[in-house]
Amino acid sequence: MNATRKRRLMIVILALLGLCVAIALILYALRAQTDYFYTPAQIASGAAPSNKRIKAGGMVVKGSLKKQIDSLSVSFQITDFKSTVGVRYTGILPDLFKEGSGVVGTGEMHDGFFFADEILAKHDENYMPPDVTAALKAQGRLSDGRLAVPQK
Repeated sequence: MNATRKRRLMIVILALLGLCVAIALILYALRAQTDYFYTPAQIASGAAPSNKRIKAGGMVVKGSLKKQIDSLSVSFQITDFKSTVGVRYTGILPDLFKEGSGVVGTGEMHDGFFFADEILAKHDENYMPPDVTAALKAQGRLSDGRLAVPQK
């Protein structure tokens, strides 16, 4: 092999190696940013991993909101009308957060509670987070808990 071919071959090999490293770094970054969504029923059944970042969503159970007087800590329950999960959050809740509305939280499961780092609430009267809507539809429920198809 002459010198020109060796040089071209080395350039191609280095370019492929650089491309492989770039793809590996991109996939690693995407893996670290992927949060899987779980419904309260999936969490109650043990499908959600502990000590790993996940998203959990459902309807806030009416009468379950408890605020700490001396801090920004709150606790409440979310439900998909099949199961209920306790949520703990420290921070300022979104303005549109209220009992009986849909929410999605990002955080981790510890000792049977979902410790949220972030809480997202619906942004108007007709909107519900898509993950929560899909989970309720899969159970044949409407956003208020009624069955979507009346039983005969």
